[in-house]
Amino acid sequence: MKTKNLVLGLALSMFILSCSKDDNSSPSSELSEAQVSAKIDLVTEDVAKIAEDQYALQANPGAGKNDLETQDLPECATVTVALTATTWTRMVVFDNCTLPNGNVLDGTIIVSGSLNFDTPSHTISYSFVDFHHNNILIEGNKTIVRSLQSTATLTAVHPVANMTIDMTVTFPNGNVYHREGNRVREMIEGFSTPIIWMDNVFSISGSWSTTFPTGNRTSTITTPLRVEANCPYIVSGVVTTVRNDNTATLDYGDGDCDNQATLTINGNTTTITLGN
Repeated sequence: MKTKNLVLGLALSMFILSCSKDDNSSPSSELSEAQVSAKIDLVTEDVAKIAEDQYALQANPGAGKNDLETQDLPECATVTVALTATTWTRMVVFDNCTLPNGNVLDGTIIVSGSLNFDTPSHTISYSFVDFHHNNILIEGNKTIVRSLQSTATLTAVHPVANMTIDMTVTFPNGNVYHREGNRVREMIEGFSTPIIWMDNVFSISGSWSTTFPTGNRTSTITTPLRVEANCPYIVSGVVTTVRNDNTATLDYGDGDCDNQATLTINGNTTTITLGN
């Protein structure tokens, strides 16, 4: 079935384990932590897309699927809608469904919000029930506040999505990670053509912290991430991660649509491949 992503944005960010003289971590473990962070980011992005697609479908009940130019949900995904006098809830159930990007989802995402779509801002909430992303258990909730405003990034009034994140992730090996933070997604191109999805471009900023079994890492987008709707990857931008006095950077490149990024830890640079 089709879905619409009004506030697309791929905000794939990295949490990289850097080591100090007192640490027992090795370069291989640092790279492993970076890959774990990439997987958590895939979760964040896929769920955000689904939630905002459901908002779009609820907010535009008279629009056809072709009008919304939505992305595809797999055929095995089912959506149930429940309404009260003031709120809407859409329950999206996956049964080991493969998304167009190859990630496999199982379980339920519950998306809800107010039926008053005429307010200056709209809050979308979503949570999980026995939900797995590529066999990774996801628990917690998120809130997205959508609004139209002028920002330092773009003076023209444009869509802005402010995301609050609180998520616990359990990997198949039993390792548990917790992520809290904030992301801001701004649609900087394409907002004047709301029913055309492929011309949307997003600028992503924000910061967050992740608790790993070995400690906490704090990450900040130091150069805004650029996400283009016609590319499944982040095309540019830099994320900087700090633990204690150590710093690592992840550079997504100069605008090419590919799954490669450059990871620099303590002056040592490695090219890594992003994906499931």
